[in-house]
Amino acid sequence: MKSNVSDYLELAQCVYRDACAMFITDVSDLRDIDTMISRTEREGLSFLTITLPLFARLFEKSIAQGYVDPTFFRSFRRNGLIPAFLQGITGQMFSHETGRIYDEDTIDTNVYSKVVDSVRQICLTFKKLEIGCSPERDASAFANFTAIEQSFDMFSLPEEAVQQFIAVSSVLWDNLVSTICTSQFKPKHGPGATADRVSGNQKYVWRRWHDRLEPYFPLIGYGYPLGISTQLEELEQVAIVAEDMEQPVKVISVPKTLKSPRIIAIEPCCMQYAQQGIMNILIDVLESNWPSAGHVNFRDQSINQQLAIDGSTTGQLATIDLSDASDRVPHALAMVMFRSNPDLLDSINACRSTRAKLPSGEIISPLRKFASMGSALCFPVEAMYFYTICVMALLEDSDLPVNYSNVRHVAESVHVYGDDIIVPVTNVIAVLDLLQKYNCKVNSNKTFFSGNFRESCGVDAYMGELVTPTYLSTPPPKNRQQGRELISWVATANLFYKRGYWKTAELMFKRTERYLGPLPFVSELSPVLGRFTFLGLRTIGRWNPKYHRFEVKGWIPKPVYRTDILGGWAAMMKSFVMAGIENSDQDEPFMDVASNLGLVDPGRSDKQHLARTALHHAVELKRGWGPSQR
Repeated sequence: MKSNVSDYLELAQCVYRDACAMFITDVSDLRDIDTMISRTEREGLSFLTITLPLFARLFEKSIAQGYVDPTFFRSFRRNGLIPAFLQGITGQMFSHETGRIYDEDTIDTNVYSKVVDSVRQICLTFKKLEIGCSPERDASAFANFTAIEQSFDMFSLPEEAVQQFIAVSSVLWDNLVSTICTSQFKPKHGPGATADRVSGNQKYVWRRWHDRLEPYFPLIGYGYPLGISTQLEELEQVAIVAEDMEQPVKVISVPKTLKSPRIIAIEPCCMQYAQQGIMNILIDVLESNWPSAGHVNFRDQSINQQLAIDGSTTGQLATIDLSDASDRVPHALAMVMFRSNPDLLDSINACRSTRAKLPSGEIISPLRKFASMGSALCFPVEAMYFYTICVMALLEDSDLPVNYSNVRHVAESVHVYGDDIIVPVTNVIAVLDLLQKYNCKVNSNKTFFSGNFRESCGVDAYMGELVTPTYLSTPPPKNRQQGRELISWVATANLFYKRGYWKTAELMFKRTERYLGPLPFVSELSPVLGRFTFLGLRTIGRWNPKYHRFEVKGWIPKPVYRTDILGGWAAMMKSFVMAGIENSDQDEPFMDVASNLGLVDPGRSDKQHLARTALHHAVELKRGWGPSQR
C-alpha cells in the first residue's frame, strides 16, 4: 500500500500542475504540493480519498452561498478568510479580505468556471478509488442499514397525508399501470450475483423455486418450457419452497468510496429472474406514456444532465440528491401506485423478498422497505415514488387541487432519474420538506438550488460549463495480467488528455506502457487499447482488404470464459429467453469492465453460450490487429 500511496501522490502532483496551467496567471504554489505530501504521509491515503473530497464539498457550499463560511475548512490553515491550501486558485474567485465571491463587474466570470473545475479535479480525483473500507466503516454502514429498517417503526403519516398520496398517485399511475398485462412478462437472468451462489448457465438449472411465484410465474412456462412432462428428472430436482422457508436476500458491501461502502442486497435466483421480467415491461411503459415519458427516465441520463447544465446557467432549476434512497421507500405506500392493476400488484409482491440476512447472520424480518438496491424492481419503483411526492409538493405549493389538468401542468416541471431529481427552484423548499415527510433523506451535500453550481446523473456544471472531474477508479496496474486495471488506466488517461491534463495523461500512459509497450494512436471508437490525439498522428498499420479498413496492432480486451455446459430443457429455456433479448447478456460481466469504457462492441453475442460463460469482472488482453476506428 505504501508504494501505491507514492504512486497516487505523484499522480496528484501532476493533476495539480495541469490544473494550474489552465490559468493565464500563475496560480501554482509549492506549498500546496508540500501540504499534499506531508498530510498524505501523516494521514495516509484518507487525505486524498476523504479529506480532499470534503474540501471540494465545502468549496461547493461556499459557491452556493456566495461566501466562505468561517466554520468551513477547519482542518486547513487560513490566509485571511479563505483557506491557504489552493489559495492561488480559489483567490481568483473569493476575496481574501471578505471571503466573498468577487462582484461580476470586477472580474472576468469565465475564470470562475476554471476555478471550480480545477479545485474539484484536484480534490476529487481519488474520491471513487475502488479500495475496500476499513472494518469499522463497513460495520457502520451495516448498522445504518439496520437502523433505517428499524426507523419504519416510528414512521407514520396522518390519514390526510396518506389520502393525498393516494389521490395524486391515482391520477399519475392508474391508467398507465392498468395497461400492463402479466402475460407480457418475459423473465431473464441478470449478470450479477445471486444469494444462491449460482452463476452463468447454472442459473437456468433450477434447484429452488418459491411457492409464492407459482400463481404469476409458474415454474413450467417461466422456468422451463411449456409442454414438458411433469415427470422429468429435471423437475424432480426443484424444491418448491414455502414462504417461511424462502432464502433471504444477502446483504453485502461493495466498494463505493473509502469513506463508506455501498450496501446492496443480493436476491435469490428465482426472485431476481421474475423481477427482471416485470422490470423490463414497467420501464418500457413508464418511458413511453404520460405522465412519465421524458420525465421519469431509466436508460437516458442526458435529459437530467442537460437540465443540470441549464440550471447552472439560469438558476431556475434545482438538483436534488437523496441518501439511502432505495432503503427508505415504504412498501405499503409503494404498492398504492399499482392499485389499479391487482394482478400486477400481486405479481410484484410475489417476487419481492421479505427477509434480509446480514453478514453477522442476523435476519431482518419482515422488511418494511419496498426493496434494497439489488432488486431489479428497486430502481423503477423508487423513481415512481419520488416523482409522485414531487408532483404532490408542487400542487400544494401552488395551492392547486388534485385533478388531471393540474397534475399534468405541474408534472411537466419534474424530472427524475433514480434518486437524481430536478424541480423548479421556486418550489424546491416545498419538495424537500415533503420528501422528508414521506421518509426520504435529502443529501444536502449534493443538493443545489442557490448559486450557479448543479449536478445530476454524473454531470457537474457551473454557469453553463461542464466541471465534471475525471475520477481514478482502480489502483495502478502492477503487471500485464491485470487487464481490468490496465484498461481503466488507459481509459482514464485518455479522459485526462481530452480535458487538457497532459502531464497527468502522460504519467498514466507511461505506467501502462511499462507492461504493454508503446500504445498506438487510435480513435475513440477503436476496440484497440491506445492513445487519443488531437494532432492527427497515425500509427503505422495495415490495410485490411477483407474488411476494407485500416488496422493497427495492439492490445484488445477479451472476456475470460470458463467451461459452463448447459443441456437438456434448461438449455432450451435459455435459448427461448435469449431469443427475446436484443443483445445477449452472456458477456455482460466482461462488458462491465470494457464496454462501459468504450473499448469493445457491446452488441455482439457468444455463439457458444451453452458451453461457456464469461467470468464476472474478468478481462484479458490479447495482442492482435484491430480497426484504428470503428
